[in-house]
Amino acid sequence: MYQNSDLNQSEAATDVLKLSPEGFGRFAHYITGELGIKMPDSKMTMIQSRLVRRVRELGLSSVEHYGEYLFALGNSEEREHFINAITTNKTDFFREPQHFQYLTDVALPSIRGAAKYEPALIRVWSAACSSGEEPYTLAMVLSEYTQQRQSRFAILATDVSTKVLQKAKNGVYAEELISPVPLEMRNKYLLQSNNQSERLVRIVPKLRQTVSFHQLNFMASNYHIKDMFDIIFLRNVLIYFDKRVQETVINRICHYLNPGGYLFVSHSESLSGLKVPVKSVRASIYRLPMSAG
Repeated sequence: MYQNSDLNQSEAATDVLKLSPEGFGRFAHYITGELGIKMPDSKMTMIQSRLVRRVRELGLSSVEHYGEYLFALGNSEEREHFINAITTNKTDFFREPQHFQYLTDVALPSIRGAAKYEPALIRVWSAACSSGEEPYTLAMVLSEYTQQRQSRFAILATDVSTKVLQKAKNGVYAEELISPVPLEMRNKYLLQSNNQSERLVRIVPKLRQTVSFHQLNFMASNYHIKDMFDIIFLRNVLIYFDKRVQETVINRICHYLNPGGYLFVSHSESLSGLKVPVKSVRASIYRLPMSAG
């Protein structure tokens, strides 16, 4: 009897955390409108599972109740928690390493050689930086490249999730995550935790200082970015958008790309069929043509 009672209570608890199709539709409409992310019905279980923790943190009775709480008039503070909960933040150090090889061998030399650039400062934008592995990889690569030359670099790193941005700013990572980083770079750019049992590393202060982290929603009408960039990494983002949103975002991003500058997307993404100003120079790598004259 007690076992059956416990089982029934458990099933009841699970049921109240389930989303109805109508409840999912409301969340999906909001996510697509706010973030541009496609939300087919197949995503319902994922959204439900990602919201359960927040439901419990707030002491609410169900995911449906959370929807009422989120959409309550004037509850803008919860929007940040919602975005942090539902966004995907998968990344690695030196992810798609061919991009960093091309950056060093082709893109950076061609930018330095362009007459209209100021080669003393190379500006790079990691446009969907997640927890920071990409911009810190860029910082390592650029540090190695510029130390042999009379130039400097600055990196802007943006993401819509404030949760991952805070992790990125701290620059602390589990030791197991740094295996893609070459040994020489590990010794130069990573600090071991004094507490060996923690098995943590931290990006050295000098490298952290080269990266500026800011929140950015690609669906915003104004990105509030003042600088122009020679290199922009926009990887593993377009796969979440439909063609219309992809085209809109790429055109907004390219507004901040210097003529002759490079745009990198992931190997699983393509700009084929989109009306955008950049031209393909290699699979997943694009360049903005130099302006006439």
